[in-house]
Amino acid sequence: MRFTSSHRGARLARRLVSHRLDTWGHPYTCAVNETLTLITAELTANAVRHGHVAGRDFHVRLTETGDGPRRRVLRVEVTDTRTERVPLLATQEPPGDMESGRGLLIVAHLATRWAVAPCVDRPGKTVWAELELGPPGEPPVPPSVRRFPANT
Repeated sequence: MRFTSSHRGARLARRLVSHRLDTWGHPYTCAVNETLTLITAELTANAVRHGHVAGRDFHVRLTETGDGPRRRVLRVEVTDTRTERVPLLATQEPPGDMESGRGLLIVAHLATRWAVAPCVDRPGKTVWAELELGPPGEPPVPPSVRRFPANT
């Protein structure tokens, strides 16, 4: 879906993702819904703050893929129109008195993997994050037992 590049748009995108996950069988209060909703909140806030171009919207895409109940992946993609403002894939926390700069650290900690990809057919970039799911009823696969290296 497409959202206005504003705080209201980011809030609506976050709520849509949470609602869609609920309809897909991941209830609002389960770890999967809460985790992916938080990841979406960080990515959409960054799209509004760092990817905003006047008169242009950002896009959110949510998918669930897998080859059965043992290997399922939820993926959220947030696309904005600022090609030149690519987030750093840093793992260091900013100085303690900084008011911002921790959002992608949260994403890196919660997601199974994430990265940034340039748009090939138009200006912009997509920041995506994946959450690998274990068997139904279990929480997402924790970062300490990831099957994929982060940021690849």
